Amino acid sequence: QVQLVESGGGLVQAGGSLRLSCAASGRTFSSYGMGWFRQAPGKEREFVASISSSGAYTDYADSVKGRFTISRDNAKNTVYLQMNSLKPEDTAVYYCARGRGGSYSSAQYLYDYWGQGTQVTVSS
Repeated sequence: QVQLVESGGGLVQAGGSLRLSCAASGRTFSSYGMGWFRQAPGKEREFVASISSSGAYTDYADSVKGRFTISRDNAKNTVYLQMNSLKPEDTAVYYCARGRGGSYSSAQYLYDYWGQGTQVTVSS
């Protein structure tokens, strides 16, 4: 059983930064793509960013391009989401997820394990 544990969320003013971390259990972390998703109150969960198993390839939602950076450290079984220039509309619960068979797609159905989420609140 794979466990994903997010951390790093909190309350920040607009224009500020946060770095989210997602620690994964298991010995095969480096074989899987990883993704970050978010769900704002009253809205559906949406794709934020993803990264390939090696870290060589990344993908971002248009709404976060140029502000957010996804990265990973396979030696530490951890994936990160650096969030800069935060806006109130970034307020959401952020989830990390493991891609099926190495996928790092934006499609949620291609992810098989999910963390419990971490709250990010951006005040105006």
